[in-house]
Amino acid sequence: MKKLAVVGLVSAALFGAATYSIAVQRDSDSALLREARKYFQPLPKEIPAPPDNPTTKEKVELGKMLYYDPRLSLSGVISCNTCHNLATYGVDNIETSLGHDFKTGGKNAPTVLNAGFQIAQFWDGRAKDLEEQAKGPILNPVEMAMPSPELVVERLKSIDEYVKAFKKAFPQDKDPVTYDNVAKAIAAFERTLVTPSRFDEFLRGNTKALTQKEKEGLKLFMEKGCVACHNGVDVGGNMFQKFGIYKPYPYQDPNDLGRYNVTKNEADKYVYKVPSLRNVTRTYPYFHDGKVWDLREAVKIMGETQLGITLTEEEIDKIVAFLDSLTGRIPENALKLPVLPPSSPNTPKPQK
Repeated sequence: MKKLAVVGLVSAALFGAATYSIAVQRDSDSALLREARKYFQPLPKEIPAPPDNPTTKEKVELGKMLYYDPRLSLSGVISCNTCHNLATYGVDNIETSLGHDFKTGGKNAPTVLNAGFQIAQFWDGRAKDLEEQAKGPILNPVEMAMPSPELVVERLKSIDEYVKAFKKAFPQDKDPVTYDNVAKAIAAFERTLVTPSRFDEFLRGNTKALTQKEKEGLKLFMEKGCVACHNGVDVGGNMFQKFGIYKPYPYQDPNDLGRYNVTKNEADKYVYKVPSLRNVTRTYPYFHDGKVWDLREAVKIMGETQLGITLTEEEIDKIVAFLDSLTGRIPENALKLPVLPPSSPNTPKPQK
């Protein structure tokens, strides 16, 4: 009997300790969630559209076709998806993208996923929204190299199925096949490219969505000050910041002046848009120049250049683990290749 009593007491003690441990963990998780909600918001289902370009099914379908169509380039080889490959999380995973005639630009291609949540487009913020951004690469001689909007429109108007699709997408327009509407349709499609992740589940109250290591990484991410710039619904993308506050960025090209090229303000030299960290484990290489391929190195550099701190290897491990929780689900429909309409005998031919 005495033995049974002792066993009973030990079992009760262990059960009590386990219950206490669970309660402590629950309280700790709740505190972490409350703190995280001060800095972050979960992704909505869709990126809000501007009043002059409401998102419609017809516009999204047309925009998807245009996004994947290489005929928007002079050579007929390069599409939006070439540099912003949706199968690889909206990037091309190289330092700087290959464009027309094998030219390369000076910046790493940022992901198109969730991009519409951001304050502006491009690393220097020269485009105010997705519509303005969509117009840039098509006419850029280093990228898709179309010589004029008129040639873009001429190609599209020569393809009957595109003419019909533009009429469906822009029924109020007398002449719907315009360069402005090309940009509006692509932007409408891009506003559907939202990638919810386990971190969003956590922010909505499911504290089991993150592993213990990821939670520790999130705690460090907030405590170390990363959230000063990487916050909000997109975990970044909502401000501009000088790269090299406490220490120069080791790979900085002195001729790349960042936002200064747009504003001509001395204070904007080496200032860039803070990138979103969503899907960051998939969108290597990192930074505006694509010089860093290892996320661990990128985190280390950020600690030194932006926060003035040296992170330990263990801290870097935990922060990288948290960043992986930001890897989201790409919409299935976006990954299904559209069947593009055939050219006609009158379609302007590809050029070198």
